[in-house]
This record gives sequence, structure tokens and C-alpha cells, in this order.
Amino acid sequence: MRHGKKFNHLGRTAPHRKAMLSNMACSLFLHKRISTTVAKAKELRKFVEPLITRAKEDTTHNRRVVFSYLQNKDAIKILFGEVVEKVGNRPGGYTRIIKTGFRLGDNAEMSIIELVDYNELMLKDAKPAKKTTRRRSRRSAGAASDSSAVPTAEVVEDSTDDASTTDAPSADADGKQDAEGEKKAD
Repeated sequence: MRHGKKFNHLGRTAPHRKAMLSNMACSLFLHKRISTTVAKAKELRKFVEPLITRAKEDTTHNRRVVFSYLQNKDAIKILFGEVVEKVGNRPGGYTRIIKTGFRLGDNAEMSIIELVDYNELMLKDAKPAKKTTRRRSRRSAGAASDSSAVPTAEVVEDSTDDASTTDAPSADADGKQDAEGEKKAD
């Protein structure tokens, strides 16, 4: 019976699949982000995350086990050095898959797989949001602030004239004003 043996073979034989995942993992550690199909990215995630977890404890045994998968000394140095330095306190979820659309030639669904703590754009967006308090009144906050923002003009009474004027320049019915802001007599 073949119960519990379901995984994506990616259209390759076992040694070809193992070599491909090993090469992709080395590229991921060296470049921190690679572009591939979604199916390969999902399989690569299952291949890479246990290696990163093993690399958190830097022992000779763990280095040899990871080297048996990757077969690349440069990738081992980067994995046990700078990658573990960034993700050492993270309990899992070291990679992120971002879908990017479809490939032109065969319409395969493409994605970018990256190490999570290396994307500066995402880290800038992850700033802690300021706390907002919930308003308990039914009045909207915008209406209250809009009415208070409108300046009111003072009314100055002229002792010789009964008409009241404002400090701001006023216009007559036709909208004509002179240079001092006073109404023109027609």
C-alpha cells in the first residue's frame, strides 16, 4: 500500500529531484531570494526549513548532515553564519513565497521564494502600528474636526456707520473689490 506517500515529484526522477532541490537551496542561501514556479517553491520550502532549523545548533555533526544535502561549502558557510544570525530566534517559518503571476511561455504560475528577515521592504512595512482608541460617541471624528478648523471672522462695529464689516476682505454681489479689500461703489 502507498498510504502517506503523497508528495510532488515535479516530473523528475528521485536523483534529479534531489539534485535540483539541493541546487535551488544553495542559490536561496547565496542570493536570499530566487524566482521559480510555485510547485518548486513549495517543495523547496519543505527541503530548506529543516536545514535552517538544524543549522541553529552549530556542531560538527549538524554541519556534516547539512553538507550531505547541499554539497556546497560556500552555502554551508553562509547558512551557519549570517542566515542563522538573522533567524536564530525565530521558531520556524524561515521562508516566504510571494506569487508573481504566470510565465509567458507555458503559463506556469511563478513565485519568488525568499528568506524572511532579508527583505528590507517588508521590514519597513512591519513597523508597529500606533495604538488607536475606539471612539465611543456616534458623532464622526471628521465632522467635529472640520467644524473646529474653520476660522471665524471677528465683527468690528464702526461707530460712524451702522454696517458691520469683517477683518477679511469682502466682495459685493458682483465680486468686485479694490486693492484695500473694500467694496467698490458702482
